Amino acid sequence: QEQLVESGGGLVQAGSSLRLSCAASGRTFSGYGMGWFRQAPGKEREFVAAIVRSSGFTFYADSVKGRFTISRDNTKSTIDLQMNSLKPEDTAVYYCNAVGWPLSKGTPIGPWGQGTQVTVSS
Repeated sequence: QEQLVESGGGLVQAGSSLRLSCAASGRTFSGYGMGWFRQAPGKEREFVAAIVRSSGFTFYADSVKGRFTISRDNTKSTIDLQMNSLKPEDTAVYYCNAVGWPLSKGTPIGPWGQGTQVTVSS
């Protein structure tokens, strides 16, 4: 069974950077992309970014484009999210998950992990 463990969250000031990491184990969602999602208090979970592990092709939500960078290390089965120029509106619990096709739809596949909290103060 697939398992996803997110880490790297924290409390930072606006304009700061954070790097999140997701460790995947089990079948590692072979055949799907991998991505990051987030859920802010009182809001629905939303798609943030996705990557094709074989090619490195990426896709981002408009709200994070130019500030966030998703990357993968296939030897370690990890997916990272480098977040720069953080804004208070980026405050949320961040989750990783497999992403169905096409990536642009941002459809999550599989079970959710515990997530990692990111809090950006103004």
